This record gives sequence, structure tokens and C-alpha cells, in this order.
Amino acid sequence: MEKEPVVLSQGEWQVMEALWEGPKTLMELVRLLKDRVGWAKSTVTTMVRRMEEKGLIAYDQEGRTKTFRAAVSREEAAAAETESLLKRAYHGSVGLLVNTLAQREALTREDIDELYAILRKAEEEVP
Repeated sequence: MEKEPVVLSQGEWQVMEALWEGPKTLMELVRLLKDRVGWAKSTVTTMVRRMEEKGLIAYDQEGRTKTFRAAVSREEAAAAETESLLKRAYHGSVGLLVNTLAQREALTREDIDELYAILRKAEEEVP
């Protein structure tokens, strides 16, 4: 059975960013997300509970303290987000995406060099 792609809401990205930095207790998350995005304790608590139910985060419990950690890697979430964007906005065409970036002059010399390196590596891996 194929695993469902990870689709994160904007709020879930905020929580995941905090947990990708390292495991945190609920109160650490509350303080951090209050500082970063102005969320109240109830908002963080609700978000954490829902994300736990979805399998996005997990926790380890020691006594009464739960320490939450990401159950999904940043790479997995980013790959799913990229695939979703490609399908929605560019009909699955990587070329259209890169063309859009190039037309908007959003690519630096370093970006272009990096793209060439990625393409050379991909070409070597194609049978």
C-alpha cells in the first residue's frame, strides 16, 4: 500500500519547523510559537493534538511531561509540497516552473550553476 503524501497547512509548517529544530515540550512549543507567530496556548494545544492524530508528530512521555518530535522529515514534507505545486500550478512540468523563474529573473548565477549540476547528475543516473 502506497503511503499518503504529506500535506501540511501553513500552521502545521510552523509547528514542524519548530520540531525539526529538535524535540520540545508543549510549553516550549507554546512559548516559541507565541514569539514567532503570536499564537495563544489554546491554538498550539489544538494544533499539536490534531497533528498527533494525523501522524505528523509523535511524543515521548516521561512522568507527566510529553516531549514532542516530528514524525515526518523536512525532506518528505518538502517533496510532497513540491509535487503538489508542480501539479497544481505547472501541470506537472518542471520546465514550466524553471521557465517561470527564469522569465521573472528570479535565478541568480549560483542558482543556474546549481541547476546545471543537478541536471548533470540526473543525466548520469538515467539508463
